[in-house]
Amino acid sequence: MADKQYCIQVMTPEQLDLAIEWAAQEGWNPGLHDADSFRSADPNGFLVGLLDGEPIASISVVKYGDSFGFLGFYIVKPEYRGQGYGLQIWKAGLEYLAGRNIGLDGVEDQQGNYKKSGFKLAYGNIRYEGQGGGNAPAVEGLVDLSDLPFERIDAYDQSFFPAERTEFLKHWIKQEGSYAIGVERDGQLAGYGVIRPCRSGYKVGPLLAENAELAEELFLALKAKAKSSDLFYLDVPEVNKNAVALAEKYAMTPVFKTARMYTREFPDLPLDRIFGVTTFELG
Repeated sequence: MADKQYCIQVMTPEQLDLAIEWAAQEGWNPGLHDADSFRSADPNGFLVGLLDGEPIASISVVKYGDSFGFLGFYIVKPEYRGQGYGLQIWKAGLEYLAGRNIGLDGVEDQQGNYKKSGFKLAYGNIRYEGQGGGNAPAVEGLVDLSDLPFERIDAYDQSFFPAERTEFLKHWIKQEGSYAIGVERDGQLAGYGVIRPCRSGYKVGPLLAENAELAEELFLALKAKAKSSDLFYLDVPEVNKNAVALAEKYAMTPVFKTARMYTREFPDLPLDRIFGVTTFELG
């Protein structure tokens, strides 16, 4: 309404908690302790739309390095949709990331709208759901990431993401209630994965490995950290056929799909070694 005051500003920690709650209501199943990790990536990269002081819209526009950004958490409270508030915060978010290549994981039926803003489809991601439990494989080389120098983990991770994400990674692998496991071969880190508690069950992400065999070892070790009564989820780039085969081998079923899109060139990522996306919200 014309007499209402709408403003957009950087979220407070409490407002980020609220946005995560909205994401839960949308069925996105956020992690229980994601907020600190998200804010560590870019404290200014989370915007809230306030209507007469009431939070009604959100967007995350996280800057990585000097040339990349990732967009997520684009939510408008249902009763305020279709009134232009979402478009305003969308434009504010894109302005914050001006001059950068921007990525997002959007729901498939919104691809047309994202294309109008200059996003191009790179590939799809599939969220798989399965049951936890089982036994960790009895193989040499599985290590708790907390036993490794962080610099080794960070150096390994950098080839899997378009820009440096050191601060985010520091928090992500140490989230409360999570488990972070690596696998070594010939004295070198050859993969790692994280499982964290979510509103429903657990999510594995990322799951990175030099080959399908190592990915399966990590997958089983992480899966064993959840109870057999727990649901767990793995977000897979569908272009990685070995990752799809891994999910299907363990009777996981697809429950959700996203479209990975970018505004500029597609980053040259080793998708054949990415068996699980870190998080749809931050890439």
